[in-house]
Parts: sequence; C-alpha cells; structure tokens
Amino acid sequence: MLNLKIKNYRWFIVFLLFVATTINYLDRQIIGLLKPILEKEFNWSETDFAHIVMAFTAAYAVGLLLFGWIIDKIGTKAGYAITIIIWSIAGMLHAVARSVTGFSLARIGLGIGEAGNYPAAVKTVAEWFPKKERGLATGLFNAGTSIGVVVAVLIVPWILNQYGWHEVFWITGALGFIWLIFWLLFYDIPTKQSRLTAEELDYIQSGQELAESATSAKQSVNWFKLFTYPQTWAYITGKGLIDPIYWFFLFWLPSYFSSTFNLDLKKPSLELMLIYTATTLGSIGGGYLSSSLIKKGWPTIKARKTVLLVLATLELSIILAQFATGVWVAVGLISLAVALHQAWATNIFTLASDMFPKQAVSSVVGIGGTAGALGGILFPMLVGNLLDKYKASGNLAEGYNILFTICGFTYLTAWLIIHLLTRKTKAIEVTELV
Repeated sequence: MLNLKIKNYRWFIVFLLFVATTINYLDRQIIGLLKPILEKEFNWSETDFAHIVMAFTAAYAVGLLLFGWIIDKIGTKAGYAITIIIWSIAGMLHAVARSVTGFSLARIGLGIGEAGNYPAAVKTVAEWFPKKERGLATGLFNAGTSIGVVVAVLIVPWILNQYGWHEVFWITGALGFIWLIFWLLFYDIPTKQSRLTAEELDYIQSGQELAESATSAKQSVNWFKLFTYPQTWAYITGKGLIDPIYWFFLFWLPSYFSSTFNLDLKKPSLELMLIYTATTLGSIGGGYLSSSLIKKGWPTIKARKTVLLVLATLELSIILAQFATGVWVAVGLISLAVALHQAWATNIFTLASDMFPKQAVSSVVGIGGTAGALGGILFPMLVGNLLDKYKASGNLAEGYNILFTICGFTYLTAWLIIHLLTRKTKAIEVTELV
C-alpha cells in the first residue's frame, strides 16, 4: 500500500514542507504573543526582550551556516529530520525557563534547530521541481510562515486560559515530532521515491535540465568559493537587509497593538489574524506572479527582479502607518506591508535556486539566511533602545513611527543592490560542493 504510485506527488511534498514551516513559525512566534504576560511575571524591560530575540537570531545565524552545509552533504531527508528534532526539543524547554538567561538559552536551541528549515525546504523544491514551477512551489510552502503565526494567535490564548504559559510551550513543541513521522515515512528524493510515477519523474528531470544554461561552467566548488560569486552577494543582500524587518513585525507587532490600541492578547485577536493571513496571500501570489512571467517566456532572473521591484515600490506604503489613528487603518496598512514582504521573500528564496543548482543551493540559502539573522541581531538592538527611549518619554508611538519609516525605504535599497550584482552574471553549475 505504501508503494502505490501517486500522480503529482511533488505537490504532496510541498504540503509536507508547508506543514513543517507552519510548525516552525508557530514555535518561534509564541514568545511574541506571550511577551506582555512574561514581561509582567519576570519584570522584563523592552531591552531585556530584545536580548532574548537577539539570542535567537544569533543562534539562527550560526545554525543557517551549519545546516546549509550539512544538508548539502547528507541530503534533505536526514537533514530535515535532525533540524526539526532540535527545534522541537528546544521549544518545549522554554517551559522550564525562569529568567532572561533561561529564555535566552532556550531561544538559542530553537534558533539553531529552526535554521535548518529553509535550507532543507528550498533544496527540496530544487530537487522536486523544474524552474518554471519553483516560484509557486516556494510560495506555497512559504505560506506556512503566515499560517504558523495565525495558528499561534488562535491556540496560544486558548492554551493559556485553559492551562498556563508553561503548557503553551510543551504542547506546541510536541507538534514537530508528529510531523517527523510523516516525513520519514513518505519522503525521499525523486530518483529514490517508489510512489512517484515514471511520467512525473521524467517531467521533473527534463524541466530541470532544460532550465540549466548551456554555457554554465561545470565544476567542483569549495564552500568558501561561493563568496566569490556576485550571485551569492545578491542573495545575501536580499536576505540581510530585509529579514530583520519581518522579524520586527513578527516579534513586536503584538506588543505594538497592545500598547497603541489596547489590544487584549489573552484573547484570540482578529486584528493579528487578519494581518498574518495577509502574508499567506503575499507568499503564494508573489510566487505565482514570477512563475507566470517565466511561463510566458520571460528570462528567469528578469522575471524575479521585475516582481521584486514592484514589491519594493509598493512597500513604501508602510510609512503611512504612522498616520493611522484607528486600529483598522493600521491593520490594513500593516497587512499590505507583511503581504508584500512575504511575496518578496518567496522570490528571493526562488532566486537562490535560479542562480545556483541543487548541489549548492542549501549552502547559499544558509549563507543568505545567516546575513538576515545577523541583521536580526542588530535591528532588535535599535528597536529595543528606541522603544525604551520613547516609552520613557511617554511617546512610544513615535518610536514605532520611526521604525515603520526605516522599513519602508529598505526594500528599494536592497533591490538596487541586487539588480547591480546580477546584471551580467551567468548561472554556475556546481557538480559537487567540497
């Protein structure tokens, strides 16, 4: 029964990636939702919370480099299994923390483990999809970032009211082990997957072969040599400048609505659910848009960069959030901003698999993710210090207004650098990463 041939099996694989990404973001978002409760119980300042966020991002940075290389070496099946075991255990250990140091240590474990999700997922898409479908496939699994946060907004208040904040971490942390059972039972690379039809295997392989440049230089490449390619630095830019902005939205939005609009985070929040649901539309829509341009005959890189430019221009709208006097106006503007971000993220992830073959894509994703995490270390320092300063003066909203303005202009800056780095580059086919 388990060896039954299944049509379009690649889309079932995307579903597995989507569920893993959902659990990933559910686990990491909990600390933001519990922030008002935990900071009151443990007497945290905004800077204390920033330090906890920084502990996660620092570990995430290290984990991305580590797992990017490991997954390229041992493969997606074993690599994904290892990463989800680590982050699930670390997520549960938050329940025993009692101080800033304790939570920081738990976040370090969570960051190291969760770092493997995207290198493994993007490599899986590169293995299972031709380039013309990778944008949509990436958008679909990347929608898990949004759904994970929505699920967190729904279930965290319920668990909190029924039991307590300790049980929130115990219950959500255990979900990863349930997913692991399905991953080990149903996943393998296409050439080893007995449930895959011969027609679909041929479609996957022929689509990948046709997408490769005939002039690509085939070579074995040392991991450090990846830093000599402008394509790598384009990806680093797309992640390093923009990831910290989404982490700001992820970790500080609940607190922003709580302090600015008196939102009660002990109850399910329709406002937050709408915002994070919008990111799902952005993730899938961004992937669909660039993939549709490629199917119409656009060059792959041109299609991705055109979509990125449109998204970066529209992202300027977040600056208007500082003028929002009502909660629903703020919800509308921030919903648009995070949806555009997820559309950007989908195309950046896909850009990595466009510019590098599957033999090196996890390493490149890890390198770019590390850049994003390093930005995520520095940006929370600015956020924490800025918000503490304006909170002390009794004008916390002004601190958020400055942050929204910074967010608005960063996307165009990132796009310009990416464009300059990828104007005259050729695809590189790495036969082996050493």
